[in-house]
Amino acid sequence: MAHDAPKVHVPRVVIHLDMDAFFAAVEQLDFPELRGKPVIVGGAPNERGVVSTCSYEARKFGVHSAMSLTEAYRRCPQGIFVRGRGSRYRAISKQVIDIMATYSPLLEQVSIDEAFLDVTHSQNLFGPAHDIARTIQVRVKSELGLSCSLGVAPNKFLAKLASDLKKPGGLVVIEQETARQTIAPLPVERIWGVGPKTAEQLRRQGLITIGDIQKCDPSLLTRRLGVHGHDLYRLACGEDDRPVANRDDTKSVGHEHTFDIDTADLEAVKSTLLSLVAKVGRRLRKKKLRGKVVQLKLRYIDFSTYTRQCALKAHTDLDHDIYHAVVKLLCDHFDGRPIRLIGVSVSHLCGEGEAAAQLSLFDAPPGKARKLAEVMDAIKEKHGEKSITYAKVKEYENEP
Repeated sequence: MAHDAPKVHVPRVVIHLDMDAFFAAVEQLDFPELRGKPVIVGGAPNERGVVSTCSYEARKFGVHSAMSLTEAYRRCPQGIFVRGRGSRYRAISKQVIDIMATYSPLLEQVSIDEAFLDVTHSQNLFGPAHDIARTIQVRVKSELGLSCSLGVAPNKFLAKLASDLKKPGGLVVIEQETARQTIAPLPVERIWGVGPKTAEQLRRQGLITIGDIQKCDPSLLTRRLGVHGHDLYRLACGEDDRPVANRDDTKSVGHEHTFDIDTADLEAVKSTLLSLVAKVGRRLRKKKLRGKVVQLKLRYIDFSTYTRQCALKAHTDLDHDIYHAVVKLLCDHFDGRPIRLIGVSVSHLCGEGEAAAQLSLFDAPPGKARKLAEVMDAIKEKHGEKSITYAKVKEYENEP
């Protein structure tokens, strides 16, 4: 009588790739005269934006991402300030992702410059995970001319942490057996989800390193920090069972705008929202997605930031539906202070077919709005994003 062979447990192995100073590195790649110089991507130093990325030469002066451009100039007046080129960065990002996808279908892109790859079952074909990571790193350098850092570990948290330990151009492996000891000396800020406020709260309790948290009573952490305390303890112990999700699993689609001058003009803000909604709607239609939840983001003159959201009656990808929802949120929550930044996003997404199936029998088909969207999309596809827009947007764009 034949017996099935016992199943062999294969330890999970995840690779995390992080491009080194990505936007700045692309600028130095395309413009050789920038190589070896402090490059700051984001805009001119007299503008109100923030630093997107800066080269390692600029980081020596204390410049970092999300710093205001004026502060970056104060710290590094000899820096070379350039505007970002989103389409160029996205094109190269796709090439990086395509290289990674060669080695496993389990790929999750988490931002334009970083992604996870589950190679648990790829090692029979391509060799050990460390070799796969090294091959990816060499290919990105030889084929694209760019540097990246990689981490190899039993889960996503450890892999991401590992990729950051020897930047730029590093490749670090964290083994399951030694994970706790390896990460114990690192500061608590290295744990996913620990920002400045949480770090300060932990420091007040004498928890300075990840090792300090490992020695804690997990129930005590839970009492002090709620559910987050339990998650914090598990991560500190190197435990993370989240799967590597498919790279096409888009969670939300959104756009933001920072005003050149803070404004409390509600009509001007509505006009800007309409422009953002048009971009969001077009991206949804291009991806053949529809969303159910609309979110408004408001940042006031004092940098205080608020998000408010509402659920629609049905999934949609139409500008008209999204705009009316987000404007209602604006009117309900705007407190009259000058606004620095406005944003809109759509989440709880599903495919077109799923959305159609969920429509109520009593919902009238949005024929005119659909036709208008299709015509505008076609014109923009052929002549560019700025070739056509709504009259309300144009009215405020043309104001002095």
